[in-house]
Amino acid sequence: MHINNKSLAIACASGSFKGVFAHGVLSALESAGVRANAYSAASASVLPTAWATIGKAKELGVDYWLAGLRVLQQPNIGMSRVVLGGIAQFSPPPETLFAPDNPQYFVAASAVITQEAAIETQNEKAKRLGRRLLVSAGKKDRSWVKEHLRLDVFSTKSTGELYLHSQNFEQVAYASARMLHGWDIPAWIDGKPYIDASYTCLCPAMEMVEAGYQQVIAIANEPGTLYRDMFQVEAIPEVYKGVKIHIIQPDVDPKDLGVNFTDVTEEGLAAVYEHGWQKGKEFVKRW
Repeated sequence: MHINNKSLAIACASGSFKGVFAHGVLSALESAGVRANAYSAASASVLPTAWATIGKAKELGVDYWLAGLRVLQQPNIGMSRVVLGGIAQFSPPPETLFAPDNPQYFVAASAVITQEAAIETQNEKAKRLGRRLLVSAGKKDRSWVKEHLRLDVFSTKSTGELYLHSQNFEQVAYASARMLHGWDIPAWIDGKPYIDASYTCLCPAMEMVEAGYQQVIAIANEPGTLYRDMFQVEAIPEVYKGVKIHIIQPDVDPKDLGVNFTDVTEEGLAAVYEHGWQKGKEFVKRW
């Protein structure tokens, strides 16, 4: 399917192991010959989206998620080590991902912009803060985020501090996925503190419109409203600044199939990946 320059961007949502759904969708779109001009990711979708950027999401496949589950099942292994191990073992070859003729690739992360929050997010108090922010999210209270965080979207074609390249990719990929309540290793990008994208951006779909793309496919990992961030104050609209945002999402919550963030079964991962594949095929037929 031929796509003109800057006409289509695909944005994938966060969701820890629920991200296997978005990976299934990416694989289905790839199989149908849908090739976007840009791919963007938040948190758990960073690596599958990187492989989609080089046209090989299928090649990574559900094995990536099964490998992460096997690591998580080992004693005394936290999510930080699962994520770091996945990045080390499953990142695409840098010479391929960062080739100049590739689609533009974006990764969202939350920059920590105050000294007070930098200290609190990068030491042993971080888990307590993370639990507090989960409670705040339930109350739709974004006050801490407004004061202490900023959304940064790194890109392979950016200039300046938000330029994504082979030397900072591992740092950006880990920072994008570091939830405070359960990830014990701090995240830094070029010496600056960062935390999970989800605090400021669940799915960088509106950001793709801001970047100039004329049509966006947003892949959610849960049914229902797709929100801009985990505090669920602002929904991602189906049309933003005159640009259509096509939202692909599961028919059921992945937890009903055996995949609930970090509580996962092998059968569940296979089922949710397959469900994503089917929803991707349905979308291509409709589209």
